[in-house]
Amino acid sequence: MIKVLVVDDQILVRAGLAALLRAVPGLDVVGEAATGEEAVDQAAATRPDVILMDIRMPGMNGVAATERILSAESDHRPRVLILTTFDVDKYVYDALRIGASGFLLKDTPPERLISAIHTVASGDMLFAPSVTRRLIEAYTSQPGPPAALLSPALHLLTAREAEVLELVARALSNAEIATRLRVSEATVKTHLNRAMTKLDLTSRAQVVALAYESGLITPGRETSSRP
Repeated sequence: MIKVLVVDDQILVRAGLAALLRAVPGLDVVGEAATGEEAVDQAAATRPDVILMDIRMPGMNGVAATERILSAESDHRPRVLILTTFDVDKYVYDALRIGASGFLLKDTPPERLISAIHTVASGDMLFAPSVTRRLIEAYTSQPGPPAALLSPALHLLTAREAEVLELVARALSNAEIATRLRVSEATVKTHLNRAMTKLDLTSRAQVVALAYESGLITPGRETSSRP
């Protein structure tokens, strides 16, 4: 049973989502929240597996609430699925940077929403690679601090770890990376886990954001890796 917390400041949207999910076998709606503050409290009280998080709310928005929830000292770390009206949205980008597992547009069909909940509950990230690249490129192309300040630990990576990180950021699956590098999928996972540990990253979405921000990937440039 997947425990779900629904967060949205619009009561009709929130109630509609909760009613839809309660009718789905294998899903258990353990709470509803109308604000970011309520989301933080409900997450601590109900320990959901997945949180459907509205990104734009008055007061504490979805980004701030996500950060509070994911940074809490707990042995249970929920997956956060962002709900948004716009796919290229600075708030969504910020949420991905701090560890959200993916995002969906609010007009997503019910079957797609249900599938998304199962996807992130299993530990995978969820967003179309093309949309994610467009989103990240839109915000990493803006003036900001030097790459060295954004990623001071990149020099700790081995050449293979950096290569795997780059391919993950280009939205390749572990299986696709294994085929390209001619190694086993288990080896890819090992390199990725070591790289993420060194960089203090907890999600593949953070890998994508860091790769673009640090200059490991330049928008429009293809990877030099060869099959």
